[in-house]
Amino acid sequence: MATASLSFSGFVFKNLWRRRLRTLLTLGGIGMAVGAFVGLVGFSSAFEQQWQRIYSSSGTDIAVIHGTFLNTSMDESATAKIKALPLVAQASPSVFNLIDLTPEVNALAYGWQDDAFQFGSLKILEGRRFRDGLPEVMLGDLLAQALKKNPGDTLEIEGSPFTITGIYHGASALQANAVFMPLDQLQQLSGMQGKVSTIDVRLRPAPPGESPDHYMKRARAQIEGALPGLRAIPAAERASDNQVVRLAHASAWGTSSLALIIGILGIANTMVMSVFERTREIGILRALGWKRGQILVLIEFEAAALGLGGGFLGIVFGWSALRVLAALPQTASFVSASLHWPLLAQAVGIAVLAGLTAGALPAWRAGQLSPVDALRHD
Repeated sequence: MATASLSFSGFVFKNLWRRRLRTLLTLGGIGMAVGAFVGLVGFSSAFEQQWQRIYSSSGTDIAVIHGTFLNTSMDESATAKIKALPLVAQASPSVFNLIDLTPEVNALAYGWQDDAFQFGSLKILEGRRFRDGLPEVMLGDLLAQALKKNPGDTLEIEGSPFTITGIYHGASALQANAVFMPLDQLQQLSGMQGKVSTIDVRLRPAPPGESPDHYMKRARAQIEGALPGLRAIPAAERASDNQVVRLAHASAWGTSSLALIIGILGIANTMVMSVFERTREIGILRALGWKRGQILVLIEFEAAALGLGGGFLGIVFGWSALRVLAALPQTASFVSASLHWPLLAQAVGIAVLAGLTAGALPAWRAGQLSPVDALRHD
């Protein structure tokens, strides 16, 4: 068994090594494809984590919405009804929108009340909070640097002057690049008087003996029962399952899939050429007693080896790309160069699967070769 295993491995290594340039080019192709997967999916995962930090850092348990993430609007009066519910400790209405600050710079704008509990997620570096009813704003530290603004400066938004009262640091990069203003001011700018985008809810502590999941379900049922037509979404689900995050994931997987298809075609081309060049060798193996299944496994093993090697090379490429993005000022706050084990396992698994897929047809053709015809091949 040990001799057969060594002989089998020797055939695999011999073929890949004797066409070194072709093997290296194939490894480079699948490596670039897997690198695109690691980089893009890693970036989209980091983007999702930024959304999750917004809710986890503020202590929000449930987001009450009407409609979808990007198309939600409800009466602000629903806040009072939510606050009156027994399981609710705090409820704070908010409006969010994308606004133009300069011809070159746009940013997410959040409208909060000046006593909103979500302020716990912001660390004021300079100045103070805004006050309700006044044209005042707070800028994230990254946005303030981009605009070169300080507390006391004036910022024109939608043709109206706003006084910058403070500069803050947010737990999420999305907040660090955002502008916060009084709820009523953003309602006026957005034409949403009396309306809000969402109501963030902080629950009271769960009673002893009740599991967090059961308590969350009970709180959601209580809120949705009191306000028919509205949806009470757990904050973690709201952060990870919305149109923006899904679009980022879909774009990452879609682009990666195209790159992987190109990588698969590269491996398939290599294996087709390998089978053609080794027709006599395959005939000799068949004459020595190798069965069709063994020939098929041999070719598939070579293709899988190419995929595996390309997978590890792709991890290096993807990690390097993330390192570059993490070093650039424009993307440093959004990107993490750290790679998680599930992503690495996915990358290697996809690379090996790509190799097996690419080698399937050449392996089948090699297995169908007749020993006599193969030996006659010149």
